[in-house]
Amino acid sequence: MNRLFRVANVLGKMILVFGFTMLIPLVWSAWVDDGAQLVFSQATLITIGSGLLLWLSTLSYKRELQTKDGFLLVVSVWSVLPAFAMIPLLLSISDLSVSKAYFEAVSGLTATGGTALTGLDTLPSSINLWRGLITWMGGMGLIVLAVAILPLLGVGGRQLLNAEIPGPMKDNKLTPRIAETAKGLWAIYTTLTLACIFAFKWADMSWFDAIMHAFTTLGLGGFSSHDASFGYWDSPLIELIAVVFMLLAGINFAAHFLVWRSKSFAPYRHDSEAISYLSIVLLSCVGVAFYLWSENIYPDLLTALRYATFNVVSVATTTGFSNTDYGLWPIFLPLWMIFLSGIATSSGSTGGGIKMIRARILSKLVYREIISIMHPQAVTPAKVSRNVISNRVILSVLVFLFVYAASYASMVLVLTFSGLDFITAFSAAGACLNNLGPGLGSIGPASNYASLTDFQISICSFAMLLGRLEFFTLLVILTPAFWRK
Repeated sequence: MNRLFRVANVLGKMILVFGFTMLIPLVWSAWVDDGAQLVFSQATLITIGSGLLLWLSTLSYKRELQTKDGFLLVVSVWSVLPAFAMIPLLLSISDLSVSKAYFEAVSGLTATGGTALTGLDTLPSSINLWRGLITWMGGMGLIVLAVAILPLLGVGGRQLLNAEIPGPMKDNKLTPRIAETAKGLWAIYTTLTLACIFAFKWADMSWFDAIMHAFTTLGLGGFSSHDASFGYWDSPLIELIAVVFMLLAGINFAAHFLVWRSKSFAPYRHDSEAISYLSIVLLSCVGVAFYLWSENIYPDLLTALRYATFNVVSVATTTGFSNTDYGLWPIFLPLWMIFLSGIATSSGSTGGGIKMIRARILSKLVYREIISIMHPQAVTPAKVSRNVISNRVILSVLVFLFVYAASYASMVLVLTFSGLDFITAFSAAGACLNNLGPGLGSIGPASNYASLTDFQISICSFAMLLGRLEFFTLLVILTPAFWRK
């Protein structure tokens, strides 16, 4: 019980701070007079009051957190904060169920971007701002989680290859302390967000849309204030800006930090994970464009390249924006894009999936096995960037892949059992576990998750949390061994 109270004390402070962030949409609502002032006033009071009560009631249990406490805290934060983030949605949208409101909040905070809301263009602008803000905050939280916290718990992809990726898992840390690391990452994240805002405004977005979509672009969340997403503007320039910043957000933010600190682009050149990520995504853009052009989906190659690039980058980086209904393309293309969403982005980015570093390690293992079959006596260690992959890392990656595949299959089976067609269930499982957002079928880019039942939407919420916390963080607290002394 002492562990629960220690964690509750920290959780209370985090809820308290989270409540103060609701003042931003509250002030905006009062300024534009969109009718949501009372909604955010009530939500702010409930959240701050709950956080304050939890914090003060557990003040005597304030202690240094242990490793097990860290697991419990991470899971608590990512599952409890959405319960408070959904309050403005419940209070402002009369026909919204609790399960769908929680799904929307989880989708935002995990930077997934799948929505169960319709009529986004007619929502109070402060509600859309709140959706964008929680995506942005969630995106930064994910970076700190992946780069600074999970490795200390022995979970996540960042500690897999210490010499391979710049970051705090190396002996040579970004900065000596986690707090300083987090501060540096926040600075980079905020700077890129501001640059994205001004770029969108320069491309003729309104200030509100520029802020809202910069939040969800850097967070790789994909929430939009328009039902048509980026198709609302039908602007190649706006789409190009979004592509650039989505690609940047898919790179490990520790690399961005080192570039900024060293005033050199060398960290990018030395980050083989980022090179692999950019190479695969950009080659896929070209390949999809040629496929669309050859099938006469678009009249010329340039138009095909425009739509292919935006949607491939959006899906591969697990953002979830769209400028056309790619669900109508030949089925191979959206399936390839969903596959990319599982492997493309770098660890330490705001993207989801198994991450490129694990995919690279797996490909090296396949090659090593092929060589071993041909030359049984040969010693062929698997390497990434001249670094030999240890057996511990190999085992970690293989176990992670098994859990990922088992979770994917389980989600597909449960969703099809609940009545979804196979295409929708298959894509929903992938979209939620990879934190992508839109899928295919009834949850494709031209629609959303509103048609799903409360049970189906709850399964999708769990899948988003499971994928975002890299599976083991959540699964470990479900084991009896975790709760034994």
